[in-house]
Amino acid sequence: MTDNVPEPESSSSGGAAGVPAARGGHLARRALLAGGGAVVVAGAGAGAWWLATGRDDPAQDVRAAAQELADAWSGPGLASAGLVSAPADVEAEYARLTGSLASPAPAVTVASVDADDAGEGTARAALDVLFDLAAAHGAPPGAVLRYRTTARFTRQDDGSWRPVWEPALVHPALASGATFVVDRTVPARADVLGRDGSPVVTATDVVRVGVQPSRTGDPVATANALGAALGVDAAALATRVQQASPDAFVDVITLRRSDYDAQRAVLQPIPGAVFAESTLPLAPTRGFARSLLGGVGQVTAEIVEGSAGRYVAGDVAGLSGLQRTYDERLAGRVGIAVQAQGGSDATSVELFRVAAVPGQTVATTLDAAVQRAADDALAASPADAALVAVDVATGAVVAVANHPVDGGDRALTGRFPPGSTFKVVTTLALLANGLDVGETVPCPPTYTVEGRSFSNFEDEAFGEVPFRTDFARSCNTAFAGLSVRLGDDDLPRAAAELGVGAEWAAGADAFPGTVPSATSAVDLAAASFGQGRTLTSPLAMAVAAASVAAGELRRPTVVTDPAVAEPSAPASAADPALLGVVGGLMRDVVTAGTATVLADVPGAPVHAKTGTAEHGTAVPPATHAWTIGYQGGLAFSVFVTEGVSGGSVAAPLARDFLVRLAAAGGYTGDS
Repeated sequence: MTDNVPEPESSSSGGAAGVPAARGGHLARRALLAGGGAVVVAGAGAGAWWLATGRDDPAQDVRAAAQELADAWSGPGLASAGLVSAPADVEAEYARLTGSLASPAPAVTVASVDADDAGEGTARAALDVLFDLAAAHGAPPGAVLRYRTTARFTRQDDGSWRPVWEPALVHPALASGATFVVDRTVPARADVLGRDGSPVVTATDVVRVGVQPSRTGDPVATANALGAALGVDAAALATRVQQASPDAFVDVITLRRSDYDAQRAVLQPIPGAVFAESTLPLAPTRGFARSLLGGVGQVTAEIVEGSAGRYVAGDVAGLSGLQRTYDERLAGRVGIAVQAQGGSDATSVELFRVAAVPGQTVATTLDAAVQRAADDALAASPADAALVAVDVATGAVVAVANHPVDGGDRALTGRFPPGSTFKVVTTLALLANGLDVGETVPCPPTYTVEGRSFSNFEDEAFGEVPFRTDFARSCNTAFAGLSVRLGDDDLPRAAAELGVGAEWAAGADAFPGTVPSATSAVDLAAASFGQGRTLTSPLAMAVAAASVAAGELRRPTVVTDPAVAEPSAPASAADPALLGVVGGLMRDVVTAGTATVLADVPGAPVHAKTGTAEHGTAVPPATHAWTIGYQGGLAFSVFVTEGVSGGSVAAPLARDFLVRLAAAGGYTGDS
């Protein structure tokens, strides 16, 4: 049978093969009986019994019994249908006959009733059966197995009608002992693409390493050897091997083919070790944008349960990141064929077929060269860290790196106080309120607001200096003092004009930041240098840097296909001239401030702002280290969870990133 288009039909619908045809003259009578029309007595059998007993029209009773059968089959199961001649375990026999179609139940309706032989104590009903293979078994939309079958009924001593159990009740083709056989065709998973259209995740050869218990006389020794070679928990592996059946494949680890080949000589001789070759969708390296792209692996019980039949045990699915978010798109839809096979006459009848629907690619904005430079730079981080790079011209996120690679996606979804990197936002708000960067703004050792004292990093004090110097050298007390020039909503408004706390449509899970309106003078002073209640992600601060570099708002994009609805227009827009001033101040940070380590980076001039953000309750408090900035057409944000200061910890990582990128040909934005 050829593949079907949406809403494929069974070859047994209506009055098709397997359903007895109406006998001469009885079709009209069944229609009258089923419809509850006028009483017509035809022939001796049914009519004589009917009139002699004084009972109501038997077709009504048969129809009621048929409806009860249809309701039972559609709901609680055939065991509740009061079947005659049924096996001891009806549901088990039904499951044997129907295989994977046993659950969930089909939709069953009564098509017609034939009570012509009611006088002999028998009747029949035609039932329409519909299995929704799309909703319940993962087939393409519109795929249904629909057919008509016949149920026989017998009259009991009390005059009631009960259905008769027989395999033909389930489907006419099962009369000879055949059963349903359901074949699933799983399509190849689609690639995830980078900015230039080439795959950043594609099918890659892998080798599953496992243990077959029957092949080792010493499971503990086998587990210890594999643990030493692969870095897995040997004790836990030994326990799993000891508890498994003798011929089971006890999974240990899945290796890229290249990684397996490098250890093959060590792994092959280990007693009990077994190997299975396959493919999995993988990125170029294990760490390549891992937190963003996510992983693919064997489905969990929870995924199977929540998949409405799309997945069965042994399938692979997206487990995290974009692979999970866009799993249905990437995976496509399984093809399904249903056959009646076996029985006394060796039946092999195809009842239904629908072709698999291939997965569709997901296109991202990742640039492979920038991503590799980011991954390599973060490998030297002294603590957990993140690095995000954004295209200035478009807001496209071209690199998302986290260290360690399995430590969560702090780059996009982290929520951290931004520290002095937020002074970019505060400066924009102050400029809009009339601040002149040349005016003298004192930088004392401390500044007190309503009894709360604020100080500088390492208790620095620069005295009576121009605001330009306060910015370059990151004076907290100067900004706290200037906070009196700001309204309660000025910082949230300026932040949104730079994309922080604004509405995004990135196509991936990402935190744009929260910048609450000030509730007190103390609250506003703390917020002015990125403390208090303000929280941002590394991506949000990279977006802020990109907006400064572009001279207008940039909002990030991670996924371009499927398209994401554009966010609404911002309530206000920053003055491009003021953004130019902020950019100039960020250049001062590199030439004469806290990020001079970036001054000799090859390529275009670097503009930056460092930051150190206190967090936690320790005394003295722990600090996050930040550096944000831009060079030419690329904006960036570097974040280190535990660092002494942005200038001493995050800025060197930013330098390493930019130097590596320059060595690879630099960033042109044309990839």
